[in-house]
Amino acid sequence: MPDNALPRSFEDFNEARKLGFLAAKEYKERGGKLAGCLCSYTPLEVIDAAGMAAIGLCGMSDEAIPDAETVLPKNLCPLIKGTYGFALTEKCPYTYFSDIIVGETTCDGKKKMYELLADLKDVHVLHLPQSQARSYAADIWHEEVKLFASELERRFGVRIDDGKLRDAARLRNRYRRALVRLYELQRSEPPAMRGVELMSTLLASTFSFDVETFVGKLEALADERERAYAAGERPVAATAKRILLTGCPSGGVINKVGKVIEEHGGVIVCLDDCSGERANRLLVDEDADDILRAISDRYLAVNCSVMTPNDARIDNTAAMARAYRADGVVEVVLQACHTFNVESSRVQRRMEEEGSRTSSWKPTTLQGTAARWEPGWPRSSRCCSDCRLVGANGDPWQFLERIPLRFLA
Repeated sequence: MPDNALPRSFEDFNEARKLGFLAAKEYKERGGKLAGCLCSYTPLEVIDAAGMAAIGLCGMSDEAIPDAETVLPKNLCPLIKGTYGFALTEKCPYTYFSDIIVGETTCDGKKKMYELLADLKDVHVLHLPQSQARSYAADIWHEEVKLFASELERRFGVRIDDGKLRDAARLRNRYRRALVRLYELQRSEPPAMRGVELMSTLLASTFSFDVETFVGKLEALADERERAYAAGERPVAATAKRILLTGCPSGGVINKVGKVIEEHGGVIVCLDDCSGERANRLLVDEDADDILRAISDRYLAVNCSVMTPNDARIDNTAAMARAYRADGVVEVVLQACHTFNVESSRVQRRMEEEGSRTSSWKPTTLQGTAARWEPGWPRSSRCCSDCRLVGANGDPWQFLERIPLRFLA
């Protein structure tokens, strides 16, 4: 890519995408460096301390999947195919202008895709322990994060010191606290905002070159929503069924799942995915003597279905469902995401157990291929096509009757 040149197909893009390319190009021409990230295990504070902008790259559109399938197998996670497809076609401004893409060994499909992606882009892969329970896991992960910091220093001629890491930790903690303020507004009855707005805000936060500026916007939004609610504004009907969304990353299903739920009488009150509340409630100990260790410890504590055992995620989902008084739990299971798919049965069982222990809170689960089906209702090999959500007491919820919840194909 000579002199930050635009891709050859630039003129074929719509205006929104052109603006994205031009913004990334302008940032690069001012001397900025972009690190593309795909997972909430990526230690963003290290990237910040290197003076780089961390940008989310998960392929959340199916546009480039056919191109990816010329190389990758079709029965692979759509996020993996989308990510590779956008690199292959040069249609994503952030992938195209990224100076490095930071991967991680969360799942088999990703880590093998990174080998192919390395032919197209500069890639660094973080080797994540597969269990948080082993006594040596924290030490292994600390070494990985230390290696990552050294690699950024080597590749980009920068110096990452404790002062920069501590400043980055303080800013990222401020960012997380601002998000948690927005999340907690949804505990109100009725919630203070529509879940789709919250999902879109969270997604937008992954595409900001300036973390501090975006944190200010998040804080201002939280202030605005708190004032509006206190003044009596109620954007959500009191009768809306309260839904907790869990499972795979939800950025690519805002319309396919989130919007459909909210157009049929529900409201998403809690985002329990890896980029939602489950991860953002975790803060770095800003005052720790070893700040890099504090950063690595914070990220290893993130609950994800790739970990085994993963009891903490199940416990956390149940606790949040209680805290947000969820009427139902919807689990997003993307095609070929085996870890979340297998674990979804544990989530369903736990939610039903929780519901049987209280008369005031009866949660329900709707999962990918593990949804509860009544005789005569159509099945589909695709995630949740034409299905009903059934309450813990067996009563169908008419507000979600026959929702075509097709996730990423």
